[in-house]
Amino acid sequence: LSLAFAAAQTGGTAPTVLNAANEIAVAAFLDEGLPYLKIPVVVEKTLSAIAASKADSLDAILQVDAQARDVARGFIRAL
Repeated sequence: LSLAFAAAQTGGTAPTVLNAANEIAVAAFLDEGLPYLKIPVVVEKTLSAIAASKADSLDAILQVDAQARDVARGFIRAL
């Protein structure tokens, strides 16, 4: 929950990164056996890896969403 508050406070594309990373981590938990307690680790690492930018267009949001999903998958593979 603290990650969500931090992403909301940062604003811009940070909430998009949080949501995308969380969706990928939860899917990995359900499908691939990612330990439950690693979900926030993946989300936090993804938030740290992608700098927040302005969410000024749908294209920008979709690009950041795709990037965050790829980054989260990379962190999951590395665990």
